[in-house]
Amino acid sequence: MIYPRVYIIAEAGVNHNGDKKMAFQLVDAAVKAGADAVKFQTFVAENIVTKSADKAEYQKQTTDGSESQFEMLKRLELSYDLHYELIKYCQEKKIEFLSTAFDIESLDFLVNQLELKILKISSGEITNGPLLLAHAKTGCDLILSTGMSTLGEIEDALGVIAFGLLNNDRHQPSKINFQKAYFSIEGQKLLKEKVTILHCTTEYPVSPQEVNLNVMLTFRSTFGLKTGYSDHSEGIAVPIAATSIGATLIEKHFTLDKELPGPDHRASLDPDELCAMIRAIRTIEQAMGSSIKIPCPSELKNRLISRKSLIAAKDIRKGEQFTEENIIIKRPGTGISPMEYWDMIKEVAQSNFAKDTAIEK
Repeated sequence: MIYPRVYIIAEAGVNHNGDKKMAFQLVDAAVKAGADAVKFQTFVAENIVTKSADKAEYQKQTTDGSESQFEMLKRLELSYDLHYELIKYCQEKKIEFLSTAFDIESLDFLVNQLELKILKISSGEITNGPLLLAHAKTGCDLILSTGMSTLGEIEDALGVIAFGLLNNDRHQPSKINFQKAYFSIEGQKLLKEKVTILHCTTEYPVSPQEVNLNVMLTFRSTFGLKTGYSDHSEGIAVPIAATSIGATLIEKHFTLDKELPGPDHRASLDPDELCAMIRAIRTIEQAMGSSIKIPCPSELKNRLISRKSLIAAKDIRKGEQFTEENIIIKRPGTGISPMEYWDMIKEVAQSNFAKDTAIEK
């Protein structure tokens, strides 16, 4: 995937609360904010969690404490029929529809029914080898979130993905074959073409002390892949900062109202904040500019006004030697540069110079 500019994903996630009207309103908010894509989550609760699984601590604080994780996720499922309606609506609104598949059945639906070309893999699935392999074998562009992961776990995941991208049916999936695929020339080439890795801290919200944006630089030097940032911090400062250190993709949760019940609303941006974040990121993109240091066109008109020249400190007669006493440095910069000061004080005046006029050779 080639990013002509920072690719911004407005993460609706499960902030629709299972409500069709709210899901469409989230698309509208993402469009209004200027996001490149709006992303939902696709899953069948029975396929991804046991009925006795506990909730995360942040989920307990923001949802009904008496319900299980299974019950919560069951409420938040989006029907396949609604997926069709949402993708059609996104096409009409000219925003890309994305979704994260949390199980093989959902992945098959996104790829073979909705025909998505970009797939997002959540942080929680980075050790789910079979799901990673299934994603890679689709041939789609992949966005891999890395929350809760070590560099070793990320490399292992990329090995599975490289193996799948090579679509090497001659070899059985195994750790050794994943490693061979990862370190192969063709495997590395495909990873660079097809995979974007996102730095992420999986906590809602994450404190600034645990954001560690410099990990993006480590990713870039270690893996050599396109690198972005999936943000769970409060406010918009951190994703803007991530843009300034070269993020190619920014993902951020948003909601219609932070006070709504549900696991992710409180750690999300409201529509106005989403607009502000995207405006700021687009400004930062422009401000990053070129790495070549030359005067900008707008500066040239100010250069002669702001710089200085060698000026006669008093009347100087022809034949008189220039000295530290009769030369001073003042604006404008239309005369001899002060960088020639030391050479000039060895010279003799070739004509008369009135006090406070520019000296000429």
